[in-house]
Amino acid sequence: MILNVSGRTDIVAFYSKWFMNRYNEGFLDVRNPFYPKQVSRINFESVDAILFCSKNPIPMIDHLKNINKPIIFHITLTPYKNDIEVNVPPKGTIIESIKKISNIIGIDNVFVRYDPIFISDKYNLEYHIKAFDKMCLLLDGYVKHIIVSFIDEYKNVKNNYKDLNIKEFNDLDYREIGINFSKSASNHNMTVQTCFEDIRLLEYGFVKDECMSKEAASRLTGKDSFKKWKARTGNKCSCVEMVDIGVYNSCKHFCKYCYANYDEKKVISNFNNHNPNSSLLVGELNSDDIIKVRK
Repeated sequence: MILNVSGRTDIVAFYSKWFMNRYNEGFLDVRNPFYPKQVSRINFESVDAILFCSKNPIPMIDHLKNINKPIIFHITLTPYKNDIEVNVPPKGTIIESIKKISNIIGIDNVFVRYDPIFISDKYNLEYHIKAFDKMCLLLDGYVKHIIVSFIDEYKNVKNNYKDLNIKEFNDLDYREIGINFSKSASNHNMTVQTCFEDIRLLEYGFVKDECMSKEAASRLTGKDSFKKWKARTGNKCSCVEMVDIGVYNSCKHFCKYCYANYDEKKVISNFNNHNPNSSLLVGELNSDDIIKVRK
C-alpha cells in the first residue's frame, strides 16, 4: 500500500503534528468521503511507501528522519501571488526547503509540480516562461523531475472566474510552453512531463511518465505487486493506486484554482474540528461508524 499524503488537502502544511502522532501510534482512520459512516483503518505496518504532496513542506522536514518508510515528496511550486493562493511561505523559502528535502531523501525522490498553469493578463505566457526558467536555475542539482498540468474547470475554479481572469489556451500557447519549458529543464539536467493531461507536449521535448509509476513504486519498495489506476481513469493516468488519507474542504491555502476545496466556510469548520490526537484528520469516531482494516 502506498499512502498519498495528500491530494485532498495539504496535510504536510497544516496537519503534520497529527500525521506524526498517527505514525507513532501505528495507525490512522480515514472516512469515506462519499459514505461517511464507512471508515478505513490503515496500519502503518501495511504501508510500503509514502507520497507526500504539499505547497509548504517545511513542517515535515525535521520529521523525515523519523519515518522508517520509503518516501517520495511532491512539492507544488507555482508562480502565483496571494491574490490566487494564501498561507504559502515566500517562494524563495520553499525553494530552500526543497533543497533540504533533496539532501535528506535523495534527488531521485523529489518532484516539483508547476501545477496548475493558467494564463491571464497578469500571469501571461511570458510571465510563466520566465518563472519556470528561474525555478529550474535555482533548483539545479536538487531536482531531476518537474511535473506540470493545466487548469481544469473544477467547481472552485468556476466560482473564482472573476478573480482568476483565465484566458483560453490555444495551440501556439501550448507550443511556446512546450519549447521553453523543455529548454529550461534540459539546461538544468531536469525532465519535464505533464500530469493527467490530453495535451502531453511530447513533440516539444516533454517526457512520457507518471507521477508515481509502477517502476518508481518498485524501485522504492522492492515489490512489484502494485496495480495501476488506468482501470478507473481510462488512458489518462497510469499511476499506481494509492490510498489518500486527506479530507476535502480542509486546506487553508484557499487556492482559487483548487479541485479539493469548494466551500471556504466548510474549510474553516473542518479546520476547527481537527484534533491532532484523533485517529481521524477531522472530527472523532462515532459509535455507529463501520471500521474496516485496509490491507
